[in-house]
Amino acid sequence: MPITNPSDIVIKEVTTKREINRFVQFGIDLYRDNPYYCPPIFFDEVNTFDPKSNPALEVCDFVIYMAYRNDQIVGRIVGIINHRANEAWGVKKCRFGWFDFVDDYDVFKALLDAVAEWGRSRGMCCLNGPVGFTDFDHQGLLLEGFDYNAPMASLYNHPYYVAHYERYGLSKEADWIEYQITPPTEAPERIRRIVQLVEQRCGLHIVKVRNSRELRKRYGYSYFDVLDAAYQKLYNYQPMTQRQKQYYCKMYFPILNFDFVTMVANEQDEIVAVGLGMPSLSEALRKCGGHLFPFGWYHLLKALKAKKMTDFDLLLIAVRPDYQDKGVTSMIFNEMTPHFAKYGIQRVETTAILETNYKSLANFADYDHIQHKRRRAFIKEL
Repeated sequence: MPITNPSDIVIKEVTTKREINRFVQFGIDLYRDNPYYCPPIFFDEVNTFDPKSNPALEVCDFVIYMAYRNDQIVGRIVGIINHRANEAWGVKKCRFGWFDFVDDYDVFKALLDAVAEWGRSRGMCCLNGPVGFTDFDHQGLLLEGFDYNAPMASLYNHPYYVAHYERYGLSKEADWIEYQITPPTEAPERIRRIVQLVEQRCGLHIVKVRNSRELRKRYGYSYFDVLDAAYQKLYNYQPMTQRQKQYYCKMYFPILNFDFVTMVANEQDEIVAVGLGMPSLSEALRKCGGHLFPFGWYHLLKALKAKKMTDFDLLLIAVRPDYQDKGVTSMIFNEMTPHFAKYGIQRVETTAILETNYKSLANFADYDHIQHKRRRAFIKEL
């Protein structure tokens, strides 16, 4: 039943495929004239909310709301209870994500109040967001860096969002920072020395494969076990199910340029570290508004297959805990650096790194970099 409040805002639950399409399109339309926003791939975003497509929904309850005024959409939100993550961390969090709205506090409040009531009715104790179903969804409200390009893998929001979050009484729970790196033509000398020592002392070697088929044939999904082990203590992380591993592999690996997929293995040929990135798709997605048809596929394919590019997204680096603090990440950077030069890459955008994850932040100390973005996850007791 629609929820009406005194300011003539009507909150409706999204239940049909047509409504989900409108939900996704609203998020794109709200940033239509913004030169930094990166639209999602439309059909991927729609499938995110389909239990038949997204295995994360096997461990999550969720509700989708849209806000209307005078029959016009003015906001959207998703309420989420990730039971697997709540169990792992011993909490009762009601998450919220995909939270977008016009610059109107009444709209903001009506949407978040609806999710808060939904979560409270299910025994949850606090609101937490913006986050997604899992750590592989967009998370963290952008606080700084609004005039920098948004990668496909990162959340972007209008600056006015911040004041509404603070007015509602949401407070900081975790901050991430992001770097923009100017890659050198060759790895710094200190990195090369560390690589020699690590290879000798730990018996490690670089693994390169040509495509996702070869990767699965040789290692199955064991590289996801590295991610689970490496990220288990990071904010809100939940161990992946087998179906989730298959889902992410099928979604991302076929579109990767395997020059930028680097793995490190030990003497038993076990994967102990993974690093991967991809050409920036932001400009291609802006050109097509996230829609692959009629001509969006051409822009994406051109970006993915480019022999020269200026911008690159470093998606993740993960090291198995028993190999951390041994310089293993230096092997990944050393292997990737010649490819940066080969493709003419001028800017490397890191993924979001927790501000308290000093080990990961230290990986970039030897490179010319700036901290250009900060984002935050908020919390409030229910």
